[in-house]
Amino acid sequence: MEPIYVVIAIAVLAVSIVITWFAAISYRKKVYESKIGTAEEKSREIIDEALKVAETKKREALLEAKEESLRTKNEAEREAKERRAEIQRMERRVMNREENLDKKSEALEKKEASLAAKEEALTARKRETEELYNKELQELERISGLTSEQAKEYLLRTVEEDVKHDTARLIKELETQAKEEASKKAKEYVVTAIQKCAADHVSESTVSVVNLPSDEMKGRIIGREGRNIRTLETLTGVDLIIDDTPEAVILSGFDPVRREIARIALEKLIVDGRIHPARIEEMVEKARKEVETMIREEGESATMEVGIHGIHPELVRLLGKMRFRTSYGQNALRHSIEVAHLSGLLAAELGLDVRMAKRAGLLHDIGKSVDHEQEGSHIQLGAALCRKYKESAIVINAVESHHGDVEPETLIACIVQAADAISAARPGARRETLETYTNRLKQLEDIANAHKGVDKSFAIQAGREVRIMVVPEMVSDDDMILLARNISKQIEEELEYPGQIKVNVIRESRVTDFAK
Repeated sequence: MEPIYVVIAIAVLAVSIVITWFAAISYRKKVYESKIGTAEEKSREIIDEALKVAETKKREALLEAKEESLRTKNEAEREAKERRAEIQRMERRVMNREENLDKKSEALEKKEASLAAKEEALTARKRETEELYNKELQELERISGLTSEQAKEYLLRTVEEDVKHDTARLIKELETQAKEEASKKAKEYVVTAIQKCAADHVSESTVSVVNLPSDEMKGRIIGREGRNIRTLETLTGVDLIIDDTPEAVILSGFDPVRREIARIALEKLIVDGRIHPARIEEMVEKARKEVETMIREEGESATMEVGIHGIHPELVRLLGKMRFRTSYGQNALRHSIEVAHLSGLLAAELGLDVRMAKRAGLLHDIGKSVDHEQEGSHIQLGAALCRKYKESAIVINAVESHHGDVEPETLIACIVQAADAISAARPGARRETLETYTNRLKQLEDIANAHKGVDKSFAIQAGREVRIMVVPEMVSDDDMILLARNISKQIEEELEYPGQIKVNVIRESRVTDFAK
């Protein structure tokens, strides 16, 4: 029986499980269906809400589109109205212009007609005038007995004489006025500068003399078969002149620096007493170094004396080298220092840059330090040196123009030119050879005698004045002024001279009668 109960129990259990399973499935199905129904309701609600929102948005968009179209339509209508108004204004202006042009065209036509009438009248008047002119000309020729060409020539000659007279008078008046004004100021500046600048009167020889303790020293200097003197001359490039001059040897050389080296070396040899070729070489080398040191010290001393700094060391050395250079007996370095001081004083009087004027004055003759060694004038060489060592354009122009070779571009260049002339022309500054002096006097007289109407001329006051006597029948009072001016210009162009030359033209008329 028990197995039956077990089977029954198992069957009942299986049935209950199946029933339970079906019940669970039914419950879940109901739950799911209820959830689906709820979701469907929510989805329908969401769709309805979305439709409502879309409808609202649609209506709003339609309203906005309508408003935008109305606004665009209104703006287009407003712009169209403005353009129509502008077109109407332009049409009115065009119409006004057309009316004005019509009026102007009518006025021009009237003017053209009036001008044509006036032109015809003028043409008729011109013909009448020409006829009257010809009649008057014929009448004048008949009365005067001169043709028109003769009368024209007479008139031109008369006018030329009047113009010449007026020109000479005007030139004289202007020159007198300019001289009075300029001379007064120039004298004040120059005199002030000269008074402030006290310079020594320097005159140096072109040879050097070495004194000997005795005439016996001459033989030792010459040496056996002249080997000592030959060595000394070869090393220094200087000629030793040993003549009958007692207790003295003369050194002659073109280069003053070499001459100074020879002088110092010979003095050292005389003091040392040992004179032979090896000793001569040693002393010449020592003398060369001593002169180089002296040159550098002289250049530095010159810059310090003038108060100029910042000059290139090579230019300073060349300045010191000018200590041994002379021009017409005037020491070149002392002349440059003097010109620098005068330039500074003149610049101070005129209110210019004193330092720049001194710098230009100190370097104006720097070319003379190398003109023994290089080709070219000291002006060209000096300008080239200043350019090479980066001097300013003002200094370069002053160097180039201080003898008038180039036009001065600044007042400082004119000041240096004047200071150079002052330093060279002052009494005792320079000396000239007799031949140069007499040649200049002869050239002065030749220039004056070459002009038409000059009877004779005389160079007087050591060439500072030329006095010219003219033939009174050939040269009038007006011609004298022009003659003096032309001679002055020719002297400036053809001659070189310190200072200035006065041209004095004299016209003398004499009348002689006898009382009987």
